[in-house]
Amino acid sequence: MFRLVRTTAFKLLAAYLVIFALFAVFMIGYVAWHTRQLIEAQVAENVETEVRALAEQYRIGGIQRLVFVIDRRTRRPGSSIYLLATYNGEVLASNVSDLPLGLLDKPGTRFTPYRRSEEPGAKENLAFVQVFILPGGFRLLVGRDIEERDTLRQMVVRPAQGALAVILVLGLVGGFFVTRRVLKRIDSMTATSEVIMAGDLSGRLTVDGTDDEFDRLAHSLNAMLDRIEALMSGLKEVSDNIAHDLKTPLTRLRNRAEEALRNASSEAEWRAALETTIEESDGLIRTFDALLMIARAEAGQARGNMVDLDLAAIVENVAELYEPLADEQGLDLTVSTEPVDVHGVRELLAQALANLVDNAIKYGTSADGSRGRIEVTLRREGDEAVIGVRDTGPGIPASDRDRVLERFVRLDASRSRPGSGLGLSLVSAVARLHGGRIVLEDGAPGLRVCLHLPVRPAVT
Repeated sequence: MFRLVRTTAFKLLAAYLVIFALFAVFMIGYVAWHTRQLIEAQVAENVETEVRALAEQYRIGGIQRLVFVIDRRTRRPGSSIYLLATYNGEVLASNVSDLPLGLLDKPGTRFTPYRRSEEPGAKENLAFVQVFILPGGFRLLVGRDIEERDTLRQMVVRPAQGALAVILVLGLVGGFFVTRRVLKRIDSMTATSEVIMAGDLSGRLTVDGTDDEFDRLAHSLNAMLDRIEALMSGLKEVSDNIAHDLKTPLTRLRNRAEEALRNASSEAEWRAALETTIEESDGLIRTFDALLMIARAEAGQARGNMVDLDLAAIVENVAELYEPLADEQGLDLTVSTEPVDVHGVRELLAQALANLVDNAIKYGTSADGSRGRIEVTLRREGDEAVIGVRDTGPGIPASDRDRVLERFVRLDASRSRPGSGLGLSLVSAVARLHGGRIVLEDGAPGLRVCLHLPVRPAVT
């Protein structure tokens, strides 16, 4: 019970009930005050109307007629009070007593205490009266007991007070059950979080399907957990791949150094061994540089260096740089571009395109031994700039196209060629940094890799 009271949901509910109660009390008070004003206005209007009627009776029949009319009215049951007196205070007709001294000498309306003369020993009541001085100095007092006003006001206020009490009690009871339900959902989330913190990244928050704020929170947290699990799995896989793929060149580097130490007998042999060692070391450095570039791209560290770029110029420069190498490999490299501007980092985009062209040169040789070709294109498609690199090589099976975007992944057919398996992974990271994507398609024949980038909005 105390645990429920300490919950935020219960505190919010209690605060809401307090605010509602204050508002309800204000409304009840306003209704009571407004009811009182309406009753008093109605009483004042009735008293004034009766005074005018009695004054008209006096005008028509004189004091005897007025005394007769008032005597007859005082015999009727009701809340009306009357008093007719001479200028020196002699009472001619009345049903009241114990009026304040001097009241009859003050024309106008007011509230005054009184007792009924026909009810000796009765309690003192309050009445709204009007004193009117008739021609000849006669004093006429007409009034209404306002006890009915208070009774009617209580008839309005007391049910409202009872309803408020019932609402508050039902609100507290309902709040107890609502808070229990909320607490149950939170306890479920807490239990799942503890399982995840214990190391089980497969745990997920329960989604009830009600599409409330807890479901939306669960969806968001589950998506975050999916991403964390994928990153942790990727980290484990990368660690395994680093250990596997770097162990071979490091071992080869050590063996060649050891062989040179044991067998080299001339300066030429020492130089050849050192050159081989430097070449192997450069390969390792390139691998680590690629890893660092991927990490920085995925962390978004280069976003501050983004500028508006002429993407066509970058594509043409990279194609021109690799054209001699493609020709040496027996490949024809063609380029076709359209004017497209993007917002990005020149060095990363150039490196990504260079990786795609380099891969096409490595793996783009035709299987039948004929001269292959590489097509580099740049087109604008809607709000995207699409860089396409197509070769006529063996291509990549559809089942492996997603996998080759991961780090250190090399298919069996490419194991015999130099490389670290980081090229496409870097391209994918650069695409995500720029808000784009990479798509691998069947080149029919060969492979077509498309790098989609958002176009820079036109300046208006």
